[in-house]
Amino acid sequence: MNRAATPSLRRKIVTFLGSCALLVVLSTAAWLAFNPAKPAPNATFTLLSGQEVSTTELKGKVYIVNFWATSCSSCIKEMPQLVNTYNKFKAREFELIAVAMSYDSPMYVTNYTQTRQLPFKVAIDDGVATKSFGNVQLTPTMFVISKSGDILKRYVGPPNFDELNKLLESELVK
Repeated sequence: MNRAATPSLRRKIVTFLGSCALLVVLSTAAWLAFNPAKPAPNATFTLLSGQEVSTTELKGKVYIVNFWATSCSSCIKEMPQLVNTYNKFKAREFELIAVAMSYDSPMYVTNYTQTRQLPFKVAIDDGVATKSFGNVQLTPTMFVISKSGDILKRYVGPPNFDELNKLLESELVK
């Protein structure tokens, strides 16, 4: 190698590495600016049992709030997978609340919950929770919330359950 070329090559390498470092810093800053951790709203759910559960009480646990309806075929189709997910993680500081939409008949929700023996908490929204979570209108809509109370992921439509379970697993070990 020509000794005269060595300083030039070093400058190019340093410039290249500096550019890469700058790109990483800017990319990270841009990602954080557009994807900040958003706290879950303060919401209270009235369960079918009459008990109330709030998002404030759930801090310290990883939890899912799943908005659904008995008239939603995608919701009904995903329900057995939600049961499997709940059963897989329920012993590990995990909770799941299935929130039926306010237009859903309480009789239908109760019947579905009992006949399917849903093992997790079920509530019927009075319209407040859907507004608190960004005016949810489509079902199913699911929010995965961290132990610190931040929304980790929002799914509109049925989630990829393998991806969901991996997300839950990684969050539960923190």
